[in-house]
Amino acid sequence: MGSAAGSQRAMCSCWRSLEWSPLRQEKKARLLFFHLAGKATCLLRGGVTMSTRPPMRPPGSVPAVLLGFQPAQAFSGALCLQQSSLNKNLNGYHASGTPAHPPETAHMSVRKSAGDTQNLGSSSPGKKHSKENTITINCVTFPHPDTMPEQQLLKPTEWSYCDYFWADKKDPQGNGTVAGFELLLQKQLKGKQMQKEMSEFIRERIKIEEDYAKNLAKLSQNSLAAQEEGSLGEAWAQVKKSLADEAEVHLKFSAKLHSEVEKPLMNFRENFKKDMKKCDHHIADLRKQLASRYAAVEKARKALTERQRDLEMKTQQLEIKLSNKTEEDIKKARRKSTQAGDDLMRCVDLYNQAQSKWFEEMVTTTLELERLEVERVEMIRQHLCQYTQLRHETDMFNQSTVEPVDQLLRKVDPAKDRELWVREHKTGNIRPVDMEI
Repeated sequence: MGSAAGSQRAMCSCWRSLEWSPLRQEKKARLLFFHLAGKATCLLRGGVTMSTRPPMRPPGSVPAVLLGFQPAQAFSGALCLQQSSLNKNLNGYHASGTPAHPPETAHMSVRKSAGDTQNLGSSSPGKKHSKENTITINCVTFPHPDTMPEQQLLKPTEWSYCDYFWADKKDPQGNGTVAGFELLLQKQLKGKQMQKEMSEFIRERIKIEEDYAKNLAKLSQNSLAAQEEGSLGEAWAQVKKSLADEAEVHLKFSAKLHSEVEKPLMNFRENFKKDMKKCDHHIADLRKQLASRYAAVEKARKALTERQRDLEMKTQQLEIKLSNKTEEDIKKARRKSTQAGDDLMRCVDLYNQAQSKWFEEMVTTTLELERLEVERVEMIRQHLCQYTQLRHETDMFNQSTVEPVDQLLRKVDPAKDRELWVREHKTGNIRPVDMEI
């Protein structure tokens, strides 16, 4: 009985020691891939909504075919996973065939494929191996460019935000890096500032129109050349009157510019900065959680390496029979090593869950930022078109103010004016003659 129980415990111990083996890990990788593939299908088929709180759920109206997602193509789709001995990772490799992150800009680590014979947990940041499946940069895991086929973009030919901002970029003003999502937020805030400056520009245009109208009205009251007579005098009086009419036209133009162009530009998305700040904090929190999970993975990996080293040392002691207690020590070391492997698997699973969540929120939010930018550009274009339309109308009204002047100028007749003046001011029509003696 005791022998059978011991044999059973040995088999259980052996089975547990294989729980984090490459074969089991590969099986778990396949299960995780199909789980994430289904989740990604929901994500990419979804639409994008934006509220004061960043979206926490996958979007709901973008077709998967539109985004180029093909679940059947395990490593060419947008969400395919490259599974190493301990990593089940999301892609970041661009369709151009270059890695998503330049190696010199961030902290990197590489992971071996399951076929490598080196012990688990021996890989460390910055150390390369003969077979590399993944590369980790700033705590985000990407497929290694030497072993990963080209990825298909989520939205091919559209230059979509969701395809080109997974990497961190070197900060030109410092030694650190700037997250790709941060660049998108800066673009949004810059767009808001440009919109504000356009509104200020239109306000200056309005002020010019108002000053111009005031000066035209003042000039129309000027008494210069008021004593001109005849048909030319009538035309001149109409010129002065047309200035008053034109002043009225420009006042109306300035009022419409304020209500139909300047005010909409100024008031568009009044709480936009506050919304973007919330969105930034949401993505930043997910990235911090990912960094924390990655640190836990590295700690567990180091612990597993130490446990394996201890087990190897005790195995060598048993071979040379240095201690009578070596066999019992080996059992303890094997249990600790198995526990360390289990801890590492758990940490990797938590890391992959955090990265999956970050990935989903990145796709959702970048598509929303893309929609907001399109909406902003279209809004400004429409209001600038309104400006040009008002300008054309102003020109038409101004033309109408000078038409009476044109009509009177065509009627100016110097001969008629002379006749009228002579009739009114004549002193006599008897001409003088020669004197007689």
